[in-house]
Amino acid sequence: MAVDGLTRAVIDAMSEFFPKGAGGWDAVEVRRVLEEAPPLEEEPLPVARVEDRAAGDVPVRVYWPDGDGPRQGPDGDGGWPVVVYFHGGGFTVGSLDSHDGVCRQLCAGSGAVVVAVGYRLAPEHPYPAAVEDAYAATRWVHRHAAELGADPGLLVVAGDSAGGNLATVTCLKARDEGGPLIRLQVLVYPATDAAQDSPSYAENGEGYFLTAAHMRWFWDCYQPTRDRRAEPYSSPGRADLRGLPPALVITAEHDPLRDEGEAYARSLEEAGVAVRSIRYDGMFHGFFGMGTVLPAAKEAAEQVCVAIREGTGQ
Repeated sequence: MAVDGLTRAVIDAMSEFFPKGAGGWDAVEVRRVLEEAPPLEEEPLPVARVEDRAAGDVPVRVYWPDGDGPRQGPDGDGGWPVVVYFHGGGFTVGSLDSHDGVCRQLCAGSGAVVVAVGYRLAPEHPYPAAVEDAYAATRWVHRHAAELGADPGLLVVAGDSAGGNLATVTCLKARDEGGPLIRLQVLVYPATDAAQDSPSYAENGEGYFLTAAHMRWFWDCYQPTRDRRAEPYSSPGRADLRGLPPALVITAEHDPLRDEGEAYARSLEEAGVAVRSIRYDGMFHGFFGMGTVLPAAKEAAEQVCVAIREGTGQ
């Protein structure tokens, strides 16, 4: 499907603030430029409360939903569902602030506590630093769920792009290292294979905001040791996926990562994992969270919120 005029205008506006050329960018400078980009929304979506905390050494931001108080969980434990959210940004950019709007939207729409994770970024902290932080933060949320008004038995992990990678890798580590039990994984155009050789890289590698050159740079920053890129906690598309929690996988038609995300959904299904995979035609990498501008983004956020509610029995 062709990109419509509104979507093309959004892509072009976003691309103005992203690095151009073939790579070799300075991560600190790229972060500075992105932080100066104008926000998409003038006023943040209201939720009951927002608070910055520390999950051990990992900064987190907690969002509480409106309501009369924690719900009663299906297993008898009082508390809201809790979503651990990992932001995108190629493991190199992005922050608690960059995805504040997404987390507010998920909190308000799902009725869950949302805990955003400020994991360490590459190239200053290459693989596996982000993986270690993601798993440590998830374990902290599980241990402190009652303190947050949440039910530890209603734990969800979610993320977009690099954050989708960290969400599903956290599920792998939880399976391999004895917990915690995760009820659902929500993966929005996840990065699942460092090979970067799928047809969607050729089809969408230029002109749709995220480029193939960006992805090469991101992987060079995050995983400079090339012979480790196929490790399952780096490229989860190459992992044994048996025993992982049910998944919602969202992809975008005009995205270099489209094929690896959809291949990952198929691999999960082949491993016996319940999966729902949704492709948004006419959309691009980065559209999620733009519900005030793009109707498809609003629909995608609603799909995620429904999946969280249904996946936690609410």
